[in-house]
Amino acid sequence: MGLFDRFRRKGRTSRPARDATRTGSTRVRAADGEDVRHLEKFVTTHQGVEGFVEPRTAVSDVTILLVAHDGEWTRRRVPSVTWAHEFANRHRVPSYDAAVVGVPQRMRDYNARKKAHRKLNGL
Repeated sequence: MGLFDRFRRKGRTSRPARDATRTGSTRVRAADGEDVRHLEKFVTTHQGVEGFVEPRTAVSDVTILLVAHDGEWTRRRVPSVTWAHEFANRHRVPSYDAAVVGVPQRMRDYNARKKAHRKLNGL
């Protein structure tokens, strides 16, 4: 037995499943019809909506972030990057790759307003 044998890993970590329902060691919920309905409702009930497609990461699947003209936003899982851009095109919503352009300042301003409101009201 070598000096460092006790610190060596006994097994290898498993790869993510091919069906994309697992990401590393974290199980993630796949996008479903309820997510699509939520996104469609947001697009139809808000003005000036833009879509920001967020790529898959170690902890989350592909998501689309929809941001309205006033900064109100919603984020949901989607089946793929292509699906997200096609969803935006079908609903006449401009879409961008969030990894390239980031998220809009109006969203951060909206979050700051909400946080200040909660603090003011003791929530």
